Amino acid sequence: MTVGVRFAPSPTGRLHVGNARVALVNWLFARKHGGSFLLRLDDTDLERSTREHAEAIERDMEWLGLKHDRFARQSDRMDRYALAIEKLKASERLYPCYETAEELDLKRRSRLARGLPPIYDRAALTMSAGDRAKLEAGGQRPHWRFLLESGDVTWDDLVRGPCHFHGAHLSDPILVREDGRPLYTLTSAVDDIELGIDHVIRGEDHVANTAVQIQLFQALLDGREGGSVPVFAHLPLLVDAVGGALSKRLGSLALEGLRADGIEPMAVNSLLAHLGTADPIQPFRRLDDLVAGFDLKRFGRAAPHFDPRELNQLNAKLLHITPYAEVAQRLAAMGLGGAGDGFWLAVRGNVQRLADVKDWWDVCQGAIRPALDDPDLTRAAAELLPGEPWDDRTWGQWTGAVAAATGRKGKALFMPLRRALTGRDHGPELKSLLPLIGRARAAARLTGKAA
Repeated sequence: MTVGVRFAPSPTGRLHVGNARVALVNWLFARKHGGSFLLRLDDTDLERSTREHAEAIERDMEWLGLKHDRFARQSDRMDRYALAIEKLKASERLYPCYETAEELDLKRRSRLARGLPPIYDRAALTMSAGDRAKLEAGGQRPHWRFLLESGDVTWDDLVRGPCHFHGAHLSDPILVREDGRPLYTLTSAVDDIELGIDHVIRGEDHVANTAVQIQLFQALLDGREGGSVPVFAHLPLLVDAVGGALSKRLGSLALEGLRADGIEPMAVNSLLAHLGTADPIQPFRRLDDLVAGFDLKRFGRAAPHFDPRELNQLNAKLLHITPYAEVAQRLAAMGLGGAGDGFWLAVRGNVQRLADVKDWWDVCQGAIRPALDDPDLTRAAAELLPGEPWDDRTWGQWTGAVAAATGRKGKALFMPLRRALTGRDHGPELKSLLPLIGRARAAARLTGKAA
């Protein structure tokens, strides 16, 4: 039997790292088990769902490399929800309620004041047909609640372990609004059944929903051939570096913002695939490598800490091990078509973002302002520059000659030469940079000319 999982964002905003973690874990689970990954847009919130957000979600998923096997929009499946609603009404598991939002809030506060759980009191079940008809004649339309059974609801969660709720302690959920629009609890269960989702992997903020949805699954599956209640796994939610709730106001959370900031998608994947596990955080260049080591059982119940600084460090480490072939086209798109393998290998260990490469290209091939801290040394060094061609042995041979002629050594020798040749205190090894700078440019910089 093929494993089926889904990632079901609502196109009411942009994806952030918390969403991405759930999407990635589902995708890795599907690939690990040879299963199917569904991208489903839960777009029944017509006021807030937009095409712009939907397109942004698909761009973000493509950027991460999380290609879906199947795609669905809930807005295309309204007829399926209508049939499910009629089935639940026919089995008397869906009943009409007429309280206003203000009345429901008053009931909730009243129960809390009496030390009772703030669940719906099922007053609508005692209404007569005449009372209902009178309300509707006056223009009042009902919302519809699912009648929960009072027994235990249990499941073996793949992350949290055995979970237990009692139906009597849960409030009958609203499944259909006054305007007839179905809500998430219903639409998600219908889709999971009909689209073959047998493993639901999501955040732990849905745990209470699961207790309700299990009964809903059972009611919808009653009398139906095939289908079963899914296996559930609830991942702990990400927190910030000091353990606080992540704020969506932080630009560092949005995938769109990370992409604009030059973060590599595999840095995001490498971090999120292992947050919450005991595995070391290290860079992976390919999703297939993450699949090979993936195991849902590695995720613990403690809330993982998302620290943007850790992501930045991982991004740099990833670039430091990336071969030239994997960045060649991107460098060409940046106008660095002349940058070859030698240049990339020389500078990649000193970049945090790929865009940083442009700075080192300017150091090697552009005009810079040399820093002449020791003009006597640099002039003498210019006179001792050997003829070309140069290679990675040239630096050692040349500095050896300069040391012998000037008596300088160590930092007193190397720092003035570095600052004259690159304008910087730190950077790639000069044995690699010097051949890229070239003799004419090196001579000009050592003698104080902007070149």
